[in-house]
Amino acid sequence: MTDTIRLAPLDNAIQHHHHDYHQIVIGLSGYAEFEIAGQSGIVAPLSGCLVPANIEHYYEGIGDNRQLIIDLPDDASALTGMHRRSRSLFDRPGYFSLDESLQHYLQFLIQEMTRANHASGDLLVTTLLSSLHARLGATLCPPTLTKRSGRSLDIPRLEQFVIARLDRRLSVSDLANLACLSEAHFAERFRDQTGITPYQFVMRLRLTRVRELTTSTDMPLADIAERTGFANQSALSHAFRRHYGHSPMQLRRLSR
Repeated sequence: MTDTIRLAPLDNAIQHHHHDYHQIVIGLSGYAEFEIAGQSGIVAPLSGCLVPANIEHYYEGIGDNRQLIIDLPDDASALTGMHRRSRSLFDRPGYFSLDESLQHYLQFLIQEMTRANHASGDLLVTTLLSSLHARLGATLCPPTLTKRSGRSLDIPRLEQFVIARLDRRLSVSDLANLACLSEAHFAERFRDQTGITPYQFVMRLRLTRVRELTTSTDMPLADIAERTGFANQSALSHAFRRHYGHSPMQLRRLSR
């Protein structure tokens, strides 16, 4: 049996399975999140992961994405005969980045895929694996493999992102995309790290800005609502009262 090589997106929904062949996934565009035997990582463009055979793994494409996927059974030409040493790539899960020369080779491989016959396709994969094996020490990145709960979110960066867009409608998926995570995984990690939901986080930043504008300017509440992402003055006042216990106009009178 020979290897199978294809270009395909990964579903924007969490999938999990295992298979009796090894697999390499290399990102071409967009992002994908993997968890392989409990070790998680992001596959970005020009980086990839190694999935050993019969290892349970979870994966999810993030937005528009495109991956190069190579399936390698035990008797694939890239793993047998004089190339048998490349099997050690799959001794454990691994994540890697392509150096400049491998990036050029990847472009060549993709160009050749559409016109290669079966034998030359195997040769392309064999060369890729041999090159990855030669770079094992410098290219594979076990230190970046972290448990799903151990990777901290950059809260200051998220805060800057929200503040710069307070006048727009923001969703959890907007923040999740910034963190290169699925919406569900992002929300879970955000709650674990901050103790509040992403929605509460955004609302607090909106109301903090409302409070600043209410006490430091004479701007009409309708204009403040527009600048801070509320649908109208009524929605702003309702959220403000629920959070602070009094209305924006009461605060303005008290601050004078």
